[in-house]
Amino acid sequence: MYEQINNIKCYAPELAHANEDFPAEGFEILYRVEEGHFWFTSRNRVIQYLFSRFIGKNCSANVLEIGCGTGFVLKGLSEVFPQYRLQGSEIHLAGIAFAQKRLPQIEFIQLDATRMPFRAAFDAIGAFDVLEHIEQDETVMQQVGLALKKDGYFFISVPQYQWMWSITDDIAYHKRRYHRADLQQKLEKAGFEVLYMTSFVFALFPFMALSRLLNKKQQSQEVHLQANNEIAIHPLLNGIFKIVMKIDEWLIRSDISLPFGGSLIVVAKKKG
Repeated sequence: MYEQINNIKCYAPELAHANEDFPAEGFEILYRVEEGHFWFTSRNRVIQYLFSRFIGKNCSANVLEIGCGTGFVLKGLSEVFPQYRLQGSEIHLAGIAFAQKRLPQIEFIQLDATRMPFRAAFDAIGAFDVLEHIEQDETVMQQVGLALKKDGYFFISVPQYQWMWSITDDIAYHKRRYHRADLQQKLEKAGFEVLYMTSFVFALFPFMALSRLLNKKQQSQEVHLQANNEIAIHPLLNGIFKIVMKIDEWLIRSDISLPFGGSLIVVAKKKG
């Protein structure tokens, strides 16, 4: 059962306005910068490539994104795969308001991913930089497995390496960063077969790692500014990083699993 709030189906209405998984004020910042930001645009192209590789373009797949935020990933998917039946979910109504601006033609619902109301409903589910915000990430994986059809696909991106933790992760309400073996073990325990796993932000990783390590030494009030600067990057630097990220994209399209990077991107399949 659900409750209607602002014409949105809310399956966890008690969490629709406030929870501890993501700061509601962050959606406005994301909505403002995602379209031109090197990291968001590059990640979108990689996600689109992986959907094309594993799902294909010439099918009417039923796809759900959990934690869809402002709808930036869904917008990218809708442009490349217009035949997909896309749906977005978010725990925050604040995020859904921005997502509806981007994609008025797509249905959005509010839900808690640890208590998904679907069973064998989707061909693919995406969770892009979402699991690190949720304490019970293994419960989410299990719920995704139940919501997927037989042989359904789970597309994931998460931040990598716990040693990269900084106060920026605290500000973003992260619960953890991941390592390959740990994430694979959790997915297999939840009934998935990992088909593909690669690092991401490979070419820029030395710069990213140095920035995070220096970040740890700053005072917390200074880091709030630093955290915003990681998103609202200078246009010149953003343009340079866009070019460098093409290296990651080319290697991934060449079927190379990148050995290290700031993120992990995974494609897993529900076991029969």
